[in-house]
Amino acid sequence: MRSHTLTFVSVAALFLWAGLIIGISFIEAPVKFTAPGITLPLGLGIGRLVFGVMNKVEIAFCAIALLAFLFNHASKLEWTLIAGTAAILLLQTFWLLPALDVRAVAIINGQNPPASSLHFVYVALEFLKFGLLLFTAGMVHKVTVTLKHKERLRYHRIQEMVA
Repeated sequence: MRSHTLTFVSVAALFLWAGLIIGISFIEAPVKFTAPGITLPLGLGIGRLVFGVMNKVEIAFCAIALLAFLFNHASKLEWTLIAGTAAILLLQTFWLLPALDVRAVAIINGQNPPASSLHFVYVALEFLKFGLLLFTAGMVHKVTVTLKHKERLRYHRIQEMVA
């Protein structure tokens, strides 16, 4: 049986995580470089700090969602969706962010590293992760509403049989 509280917790974690991506990845990161006096090395230094903290918050949201899924009897589809989202987060945490950090430090130190597509890969994965978060939250809500509706129908049928 599904819990409304755990459904709320999982949906809230997924939407807050999606909101974090909008605020940092889609708004703050590009806008930062348009501010007066922000040089590329300064912007990269700020970005390293912000994205490092953001990654830790994302890990916390992911852990909350996973625990809510575990205790709320998530469906196979819901587990598949959150697993895909978590896999993207793991790729970013252990591969992309460290690789981008090396490039950022090189630029901050005045070096000119060779061209790389890592930033575009990161951005593409952010869009994919954002879409997965929204879709997963929608599916969690839909599955819970459907299950609760079936439970209510069963309860009413039993009441009719007794009456």
